[in-house]
Amino acid sequence: MKNIPLKSYLVAIILMASLNAHSQDTNADFHTITIGVPEVAIVDIEPMASKNIVLGFTAPLEAGLPIIADAANNSLWLNYSSIKSETDATRTVSVRLSAVVPGIDIQLTAAGATGSGGGSLGTPSAQLTLTAADQTVISGIGSAYTGDGVSNGHNLSYVIAPSASEGGYADLEAAAATVATVTYTISDN
Repeated sequence: MKNIPLKSYLVAIILMASLNAHSQDTNADFHTITIGVPEVAIVDIEPMASKNIVLGFTAPLEAGLPIIADAANNSLWLNYSSIKSETDATRTVSVRLSAVVPGIDIQLTAAGATGSGGGSLGTPSAQLTLTAADQTVISGIGSAYTGDGVSNGHNLSYVIAPSASEGGYADLEAAAATVATVTYTISDN
């Protein structure tokens, strides 16, 4: 019988141990994926190029008749994107007027959402008479997007009329142009 030196046995044992140590693969393995979703709450009025509107009254042609308000303006669209937070299930869009014009009511109606959006789109309120205080115009917005631009989101309709409040028509004063800013804000409930 041939004598194998002890050194050869040791090399063979070390090789087998190292092969065993590196062959720990099994029939399954795993790794992790970390996913981040940003909280989003943005709003805009479209079309961007012409979102300032002009409304006015026409003088009567016959003595004894009142001034006549322009037809409703429905050229603007409210767009928003929302990813709700863990603590607040829904959001609202509120609206306010920078300055009340004496003797004039500015009324706003937002239509239901249309267009290419998706998710939990909000519900419009009934017609509002704009004031300097925030009023909810869209409620119940979850994680949603309306789509961008004209014909996406909520169509906005503005109508002016002599004020229905005390004084009303008596408070009207001639003015070439009075500018009031309408501000929309999206926020958590």
